[in-house]
Amino acid sequence: MNSSEIRKSFIDYFVSKQHTYVPSAPVVPADDPTIMFTNAGMNQFKDLFLGTGDRTYTRAANSQKCIRVSGKHNDLEEVGFDTYHHTFFEMLGNWSFGDYYKKEAIVWAWELLTDVWKLPQDKLYATVFRDDDEAEELWKQHTFICPDQVLRFGEKENFWEMGDTGPCGPCSEIHMDLGEEACDKQHVPGHECRVNGDCGRFIEIWNLVFIQFNRKPDGSLEELKSKHVDTGMGFERITAIMQQKTSNYDTDIFQPIIKATEALCTASYKENPVPFRVIADHIRTLSFAIADGVVPSNEGRGYVIRRILRRASRYGRNIGFLKPFLGQLSKVVVETMGDIFPELKEKEKYIQEVLKSEESNFLQTLEQGIQRFEQLVSQDTIQASKVIPGEEAFRLYDTYGFPFDLTSLMARERGFIVDEAAFQKSLEEQRERARAHAKRDDLLLKYVQQNSSSFAKTKFVGYDTEEIRARLLLVLEQKVDALSEQKMVSGGQNDSEKRWAVFEQSPCYGEGGGQVGDHGVIFDLTHQPVANILDTQKREERFFHLIQLIGNGSLQSGQEYFIQIDRHRRRGVMANHTATHALQKALRLTLGDHVGQAGSLVHPDRLRFDFTHHKPLSVEELSKIEELVNGMIQSYLPVSIQHTNMEKAKEMGAMAFFGEKYGEEVRVIQFGDSIELCGGTHVRNTADILIFKILKESSPGAGIRRIEAAAGYQAANLLLEQSRILEKVVKSMGVSAVQLPETIQILQEKAKQQRKTDSSATTEALNIKEILEQYTKINHFEVLSFIFPENTDMEILRQTADRFRDKDVNRVALLATHNSDKAILLFACSKELVTQNMDCNQLMKVASPFIQGGGGGRPDFVQAGGKRKEGLSESLHAAQDFISKMKG
Repeated sequence: MNSSEIRKSFIDYFVSKQHTYVPSAPVVPADDPTIMFTNAGMNQFKDLFLGTGDRTYTRAANSQKCIRVSGKHNDLEEVGFDTYHHTFFEMLGNWSFGDYYKKEAIVWAWELLTDVWKLPQDKLYATVFRDDDEAEELWKQHTFICPDQVLRFGEKENFWEMGDTGPCGPCSEIHMDLGEEACDKQHVPGHECRVNGDCGRFIEIWNLVFIQFNRKPDGSLEELKSKHVDTGMGFERITAIMQQKTSNYDTDIFQPIIKATEALCTASYKENPVPFRVIADHIRTLSFAIADGVVPSNEGRGYVIRRILRRASRYGRNIGFLKPFLGQLSKVVVETMGDIFPELKEKEKYIQEVLKSEESNFLQTLEQGIQRFEQLVSQDTIQASKVIPGEEAFRLYDTYGFPFDLTSLMARERGFIVDEAAFQKSLEEQRERARAHAKRDDLLLKYVQQNSSSFAKTKFVGYDTEEIRARLLLVLEQKVDALSEQKMVSGGQNDSEKRWAVFEQSPCYGEGGGQVGDHGVIFDLTHQPVANILDTQKREERFFHLIQLIGNGSLQSGQEYFIQIDRHRRRGVMANHTATHALQKALRLTLGDHVGQAGSLVHPDRLRFDFTHHKPLSVEELSKIEELVNGMIQSYLPVSIQHTNMEKAKEMGAMAFFGEKYGEEVRVIQFGDSIELCGGTHVRNTADILIFKILKESSPGAGIRRIEAAAGYQAANLLLEQSRILEKVVKSMGVSAVQLPETIQILQEKAKQQRKTDSSATTEALNIKEILEQYTKINHFEVLSFIFPENTDMEILRQTADRFRDKDVNRVALLATHNSDKAILLFACSKELVTQNMDCNQLMKVASPFIQGGGGGRPDFVQAGGKRKEGLSESLHAAQDFISKMKG
């Protein structure tokens, strides 16, 4: 049976026993903070076991996708070094929710294994919890298992718990004896093969859990209202057994990935299996995690996925991958598993984009880090001690962006260990320095911290008013070039020096959440202007106004003044800020819910918005986003503001806006379907934004895109300027504005035709017809092997290959060229040959080492590049030799 048939057979069997088939839940558990990833089939049924939920069925069966890489269930370090541990796996399971219990679970498990799947009865063992007399008797009385092969074990082996808290209970595991030849420790003195031992002979294939308790946070157990059955069978393990493989990686679950990996590199799985196993396992984990919404990052689930990706990339380097390759392998995961898990097909392109972006970013730092690591382990002192100092591991982390776990992995491979305690000490010292540096540079914050008891928090009234009378608390001198040498100023100075002024209350918004600080004017009580406000900053709820005196104006601490914000500037800020919220809503509607804010700038003239996304936006996407935002503007949506607590805000569906610091009370900004937490200033109605125009789309870093745009009067002015430019272009070309797109298209077509003419001239100069006649017969194949002159356009090679292979079904083209620094290979065959086991990837696999490069493609068309151009002739000879050994 192939793996798909095995999965179907399991589900069909339990459906015949009145079980309802329930699709797999996502690998990201919904509303369950106790676990990072779905790590067992029962996760989605946890509420049933606790009695807090209900379903329309009492029996269920499915194949649940699981990830185990953190917490109690962490198989990461074993992956690749043995043949059966995985970070991602499928869990075949059947459940009873207060329906049948131990007897049916045991009898049906035995029946499926021995009657349906025909596994040998004498090779099966059952274990039960040490106090579970009932389970032991059921095995002996209702199955044909050998009584001596029912064994008792303690909590570690036979008391199952999903996590530190939650449903749990005694379990009965089914193991299979794979024979003496499966033992990987035969030569270890004193070793004994046994169930729950430490070798590969006896392997667990099914766990029948009898859930009757709930583990509380204090560690105690409480009886559940109803008893349940939760079983889990490792799909990968049972497939290996059914297909009579000694390794899970030799089954049809993993082999397509491994073969695709071999086709992309020059290494051999047989000769060096560990890297291939790691990659095959990890690409499945990455594909499923990304499909379910996890993006590599520096925290939480995202950090775990980032570690796995880097581990896979690191092992890829061991077998010759120097460029991103994981995205290509994710295609195989989609091809082999997309039918049973359709979310893979739905997110296929997105998965590839995330993988390529993240891997590219990692590879930029990997090379330097590896070089530094090699220098370290070659030092005499480290060679002697076999210990890499923690300070050096920290330098790899701090200077080269090298994760500590990767340093540990590489060290272990070379027989070294890393002083983790010293690493952690260095890490903490750096954090302390960073904190001290931040405090030293931010003297406003330092001043507040040192003098917080001497002046109260500033009352911000800028949401409701634009002018207010307020008492001046103090003025600080501030040099233009830095916030340094600050001291109290008694008042009365009249010069151009800039100073920081603090009032009891202020209508000026202090910079925060991406929004710039307000400008304004300070008047005395006779309404004479005395100072301009050039900026407003907020530190610990104290508002600092950067001021510059006007003429003979002066400021005196303790006196009252009028503060008036720059109304025109504030209008621009509000328009751009509300437009930023509308932009995020439009991005999520256009690109998907994976979009999240990664930074912003709200200025009176423009806005900048950074968000999570792994590829440039198309012209069509940008147009749609712009249209959506302007649609919100034209819908005259009232902008409501509500003050509430965080819990209620989340119930409303509010999203936290980047850069905000939230207290007990939060401020919710809502218009239409946009609901955000935000402390900034906003227009009263979306119509007040007037218009929104995207100016630029770019990327400030891996996995992040940036949109720069303008709203309000500034956007209107930009559109007027563009209109004037368009008029000039139309006039210079002598056509109307309506005719301009067609005119440009005609010019582009002419340029394209000229390029084709130039290419044809080059082709004629090479006498392609004569080249096509230079083929030879090799073992019933017609093979064209030719090296083109330096700098030959690749289009010429492609045209030559196509013209040659289209004339006969048994044709193979082996073509090459080079430029000043790169060798290039292009192999192609007729599509009919592919059905006869011809694969150009195999030809490239044997040829590319001679140019010190690599590549790949379809079975009928591949390309490769390398840095050794003098090896082109050897490459073509190697491919010809490979063909000579094939059957025609």
